[in-house]
Amino acid sequence: MGDRTRLVHEYFERCSNADAAGIAAAFAEDAVVYDTNVRPVRGAEAIGAWWVRIREQWGGARWYVDTTVEEGDHVAVEWTMTGESDAGPFTVRGSDHYDFDGDAITEIRQYWTFDRDDPGSELRDFPYATDPRFTSTG
Repeated sequence: MGDRTRLVHEYFERCSNADAAGIAAAFAEDAVVYDTNVRPVRGAEAIGAWWVRIREQWGGARWYVDTTVEEGDHVAVEWTMTGESDAGPFTVRGSDHYDFDGDAITEIRQYWTFDRDDPGSELRDFPYATDPRFTSTG
């Protein structure tokens, strides 16, 4: 596992368990998260608070790294999030691109679309249930 991939795994663990300050510690002060579902989230402190709100909103959501490709200061990630909505448990999968400066995340670009009315929706006809790359949620 490369250095940046290890940092991504640590960051996902923080998103699942840490407080806002713990999550923010993974980021450069002027970091930004670009997400196709919301306006950009700017600054480490705002990013930490944002992830805590998401986790609480979805019943203690947890994030898992499924696959990574690391090249220098860049990591591409496929991931899984599990959560709880009023309709019951759900799973969301997506992909992100991370940029780093040293050990700090400077930018995340998230590539997935979230349907609040059907949070378990995912890419159609993709073999999530049978592809061994997507077994981190067990």
